[in-house]
Amino acid sequence: MKLIKVATIAFAVFTLVLTIVFFIWWAFKDRFEFSGEKFDQAKWIQLATTTKNECKRGDMAFDLQQNILSKGVKREAVTALLGRPSFEEQNAIEYDLGKCMLVYHGLLIYFDENNQLINSRISSH
Repeated sequence: MKLIKVATIAFAVFTLVLTIVFFIWWAFKDRFEFSGEKFDQAKWIQLATTTKNECKRGDMAFDLQQNILSKGVKREAVTALLGRPSFEEQNAIEYDLGKCMLVYHGLLIYFDENNQLINSRISSH
């Protein structure tokens, strides 16, 4: 009986630690996966059509999102900086980042009715 109690407590502690580690990873996964290098406009545009690197533009995405793209920037300025988007609709554009962490990712950029940037996020497909 005592062995079952000890095993139950050990399993509960293990599960708690595993859950905490998972949620820390989940909260910071974009920083871990997409922050390998600083944004470089020429490299960003050059990598748009490459097939050499699976996570072709992913390394620059976090820096771009956190340090370059700011609220209020006009849509025209974003497309002038990043080039032609992979996907476009009225209030959002998306740039292909490639296959990162075994899943295809994109940088989604949202605009308001005045075509000013309101938010960006890294999405998975």
